[in-house]
Amino acid sequence: MNATSRPPSLAGLRRTYEGEPLIEGDLAADPVTQFTLWFADAVAAGLPEPNAVVLATSSAGGRPSARTVLLKGFDQRGFVFYTNYESRKGRDLAENPRACLMFPWHQIRRQVRVEGQVVRLPREDSAAYFHSRPYGSRIGAWASRQSAVVASREELDARYVELADRWPEDPPMPDFWGGFRVIPTEVEFWQGQTDRMHDRLRYRRTAVGWVLERLAP
Repeated sequence: MNATSRPPSLAGLRRTYEGEPLIEGDLAADPVTQFTLWFADAVAAGLPEPNAVVLATSSAGGRPSARTVLLKGFDQRGFVFYTNYESRKGRDLAENPRACLMFPWHQIRRQVRVEGQVVRLPREDSAAYFHSRPYGSRIGAWASRQSAVVASREELDARYVELADRWPEDPPMPDFWGGFRVIPTEVEFWQGQTDRMHDRLRYRRTAVGWVLERLAP
């Protein structure tokens, strides 16, 4: 093995995190209000796709899987994303309707982690969002049987062209496509600090409301 083919040394890859202290008394009474404030900070900082979030799911047998999706809405009811229900994440959630979301806002030294139960959105809600999407994305939802094996790129492109010819203006929403809502039971806000003494504050849902707890870094 020559010098150029050796794997890079990762031990020395490190950064010093410096951020404003995250103090319990400064946080909102509930996690969705606090997330709204932090999401606005991420947008103001110019982060590319601040609504990009890592979604982790698990099958009924405990096989984990993670991928990046785009958050398309949030409010006190939970956090919303859309997908093909026949995809791997769709199948996982049908078997085991729990998930974790993780927002990796590295540029501002913050992360948010959401855990909770997952439910499908009502079909009318999914349809309203589907018809707001660009035409090409709507055709793409039909053309891609997400997570299925495809013989070639050419086959995928040919299916797209075929469906665009079928629906040149207003494709309907597929019955295998729609939204999910993650109803949070825990939401953790992570703020990087020096010497790896990071701030971690977690909201945990209880029978009487949200409890705020500090976690060791």
